[in-house]
Amino acid sequence: QVQLVESGGGLVQPGGSLSLSCAVSGSMFSRNVMGWFRQAPGKERELVATVTDGGVTVYADSVQGRFIISRDTAYKAVYLQMNSLKPEDTAVYYCNLRFMATMDDYWGQGTQVTVSS
Repeated sequence: QVQLVESGGGLVQPGGSLSLSCAVSGSMFSRNVMGWFRQAPGKERELVATVTDGGVTVYADSVQGRFIISRDTAYKAVYLQMNSLKPEDTAVYYCNLRFMATMDDYWGQGTQVTVSS
């Protein structure tokens, strides 16, 4: 059973930084993509950033240059460093794991990020 647990959300002032972490428990296939998505009130869930098992990263235009996604060498955790945060970054952030062999998706429970003065 694969489970994802996020941590690191909270309240930060505009221009500040936050770091999110997501730990994976259970067995993982080697071909996978890990990433972060977010959902603001009244909006659909959207992609923030992803990183493949080979280290290839993709970022949403809205966070390019401000956020950095990374994963550990054992591929069992993914991180999101968020800098220069804006009020429009306020959302619940979800960790995602997709196994490429089966296209199965796994989600964390979500962590709230609020950017406000």
